[in-house]
Amino acid sequence: MVTVQDIYTFLNELAPVHYQMDFDNSGLLLGDAAAPVTRVLVALDITDAVIEEAAADGAQLIVSHHPLIFTPMKHVLADDLTGRKILRMAACSLSAICMHTNLDIAEDGVNDTLMEALGAQVTGLLEHAGTDDNGSPLGCGRIGRLAAPMALSEFLRFAAARLRTNGLRYCDAGSAVEKLAVCGGAGGNMLELAHDAGCDTFLTADVKYDRFLAAKELGINLIDADHFCTENVVIPKLAEQLRRHFPEVTVSVSRRHGQTVQFYMP
Repeated sequence: MVTVQDIYTFLNELAPVHYQMDFDNSGLLLGDAAAPVTRVLVALDITDAVIEEAAADGAQLIVSHHPLIFTPMKHVLADDLTGRKILRMAACSLSAICMHTNLDIAEDGVNDTLMEALGAQVTGLLEHAGTDDNGSPLGCGRIGRLAAPMALSEFLRFAAARLRTNGLRYCDAGSAVEKLAVCGGAGGNMLELAHDAGCDTFLTADVKYDRFLAAKELGINLIDADHFCTENVVIPKLAEQLRRHFPEVTVSVSRRHGQTVQFYMP
């Protein structure tokens, strides 16, 4: 019999929770560690729709990237966005394991998978974040290289297709794309690191206006490929890892959670 704790232990081997950043709240956040698990739903976020999907599928566990509970909570109420999710999950006997910045940092995690999706070979870390238990460097974001240079216009089409995003925001600094830096999710603050590493292009999400201005002046292409789309690439891989390790458990990727941001084209 597989339990919530068994799955949590395995996920900790892939992306140890103690590697998470100080502000984060990764881990087993809701449920009974001893509860048996026969069905798991994997999603980037635990939304109302994801909870209802898990309940309809008869799942006992949701594994997500973004934490269900992020800030300290003084109460759990039905009229609060997070509170109603917790109450609904408790009523359905659903547990939640959330692997956030530890999965960003981990080898073969969000950022390595993002580079893989973009057809680039990882050559280094973008932002160093200490060392692992064996003394090897940890980092958030990756530096990599394409097999051959691509015109930015070609790379934009390629990236949009590979990341399944319905739109891209970008700054064209006049360079072809070859040496690439990425950070899944909100990584605009790493722009200067990408530039200083000699990258011609930086792909991330949630980019503010001032970052586009800085990119133009620094001479580096900057691409905002959407928060969901730059991180969701890891979800199918995470589900497959769970399937291989727990063949007796049915593991599904959410069919109801997708890109929230839409682009209006007049």
